[in-house]
Amino acid sequence: MTQIQRIDTNARLAEAVIYQGVAYFAGQVPETSVEQNTYEQTKEVLTLIDKLLEKIHSHKRRILNAQIFLANMQDYALMNQAWDEWVDVQNPPARATVEAKLADPRWKVEIVITAAV
Repeated sequence: MTQIQRIDTNARLAEAVIYQGVAYFAGQVPETSVEQNTYEQTKEVLTLIDKLLEKIHSHKRRILNAQIFLANMQDYALMNQAWDEWVDVQNPPARATVEAKLADPRWKVEIVITAAV
């Protein structure tokens, strides 16, 4: 049976779960920039994703899929500005962006990724 590895767990969730060479990330949200605009929050979330990718010995060029949740679709351009500065343009993932009510009203963005390890 293939082993399942859980990264940074607590009683509620794991920040990432690895199974058969694929890492499934929990939604990453801003931790310190909650009073900032969508651009700044997105930059922070992408930095958190980079740190998790490094922890599992992967890289953003190995991201397979990204699901982006915006509290307000009017912030799409600001989110894309941060995303475009960050994404590996030679290896962009499949991506979807939707508007959603996020768990904390201060959050403007939440990003979920799936990546090859």
